[in-house]
Amino acid sequence: MEAHLTIAEVARRTGLTADTLRYYERIGLIAAVPRAPGGQRRYASADLDWLAFLLRLRETGMPIQGMQAFARLRSQGDASVGERRQMLEQHLADVQAKVAALQQSMQALSLKIEHYRAIDRKRPSSPGTAPEGKTSNDPSTSGKPAPQRRQPALRARARQTPADRR
Repeated sequence: MEAHLTIAEVARRTGLTADTLRYYERIGLIAAVPRAPGGQRRYASADLDWLAFLLRLRETGMPIQGMQAFARLRSQGDASVGERRQMLEQHLADVQAKVAALQQSMQALSLKIEHYRAIDRKRPSSPGTAPEGKTSNDPSTSGKPAPQRRQPALRARARQTPADRR
């Protein structure tokens, strides 16, 4: 006989909160969970497997509406296998495109970091050199308080009431 888990046990195993598990049930991401005589939810191992898959969909950026559509198709059984496969193929293509874009961004960041390292290697290091991002006339490096800059337009706007702004 299969052991059934409480909502607290499932929350601990999945990393989801009990509130999230109840929400997922309420919006149809998971089927109605059987209850013990006292009304407590009792999850089966198949529920854990499905939750693990939902977490993968969520981690890869599938919107809740997409997950709900997939769950509705899943509830139809084998009749919807083709539609579910197509849905997952499209989602996989979207994930692959995001990964490719992230890889390009990582490459650009790496190149910029290397550029700054090359500049750092060429700069003479001396005790009077200000830290990166600071200039010698930067008040935060001189020990003097920074002078207050006036922003009259912003201050005047802050004094206006919502009726004045219309």
